[in-house]
Amino acid sequence: MTEPTNPTPPASPSPPAGRSLAINWGVLLAVVAIALAAASWLNSRDQSRGVKTDLARKLAEFEASTKESRLLARNADDLTRQNLARISQLEAQLAASQEQRQALEALYKESARDRDQWALFDIEQILLTASQQLQLAGNVRAAIIALETADQRLQRLDKPQFTRLRRAIANDLARLHATPFVDQTGISLKLGTLAENVEQWPLSSTHTKKPAKNDKPAATLSQNLLTEFKNLVQIRRLDEGEPALLAPEQEYFLRQNLKLRLLTARLSLLSRDAAGYQADLNAAGRLLARYFNTQDAAVAAAQAELRKLAALNTAPRLPELKESLAAIESYTRPDNKE
Repeated sequence: MTEPTNPTPPASPSPPAGRSLAINWGVLLAVVAIALAAASWLNSRDQSRGVKTDLARKLAEFEASTKESRLLARNADDLTRQNLARISQLEAQLAASQEQRQALEALYKESARDRDQWALFDIEQILLTASQQLQLAGNVRAAIIALETADQRLQRLDKPQFTRLRRAIANDLARLHATPFVDQTGISLKLGTLAENVEQWPLSSTHTKKPAKNDKPAATLSQNLLTEFKNLVQIRRLDEGEPALLAPEQEYFLRQNLKLRLLTARLSLLSRDAAGYQADLNAAGRLLARYFNTQDAAVAAAQAELRKLAALNTAPRLPELKESLAAIESYTRPDNKE
């Protein structure tokens, strides 16, 4: 018998191609997933950092805004306290004003009880003002207007008991109308005009002698010597005043002194100082006569004007309003009930 031959062992089966490809795709997908996860983690980390940064910035801004709000609130509190203090002061002032108003209203009601008595008080103030104007300022016209106003008030009242007061006012008015009128404004303007024209008035002497023009032929030596000899010897009258010679700088002070005299006379006029007024005008006249050319028309006119002004009585004796004041006092005295 023949021995059976051993068959050739079968070869091991090779893995299928589809399984190998599946394994490769799985690895690739795992790598891709890992990469995506890493990218997502990195992106999340960056976003987290950005969020933290924004959060920190917003927190810093919130803190700054909070500090500013606190500062504004503190300032508002200070302003509120100041306003409250001012309101308290205004309330105190308002209360004081109301008290004053109430006091004034009470005084007015008390004074307005009697219409005639209130009118008498008003007339008394008018007469006192007229007396002050008359004695202090010498303003006769203002005193006349005041007395006429008082008489018109009494005329409107038309009460027989005021006849004596109207008679006293009429007597004082007659005395005021008889007082000489002094035009202080016109005299003051004239003195001011004279002071302004001082610079234009020529002096009685000059400081420079202009050489005379000689159209004749040149004189001989003997003629020149004779002329010089004549200039050395001069005959003058002793009874005639010699014009005062002044240096150029002295002319300035002379004119300023004359201006000062005229302006001081105006001040004396306004203050009713008759003695000072006369003294200043006399001094100004002496300066004009001594230092200025009286042959000049302007200087002569100024001298005439000064003489006229000096002859005026600038401070006449003024009457007093004693009769009117005594009459109104008899009506307004508390113990007199007419």
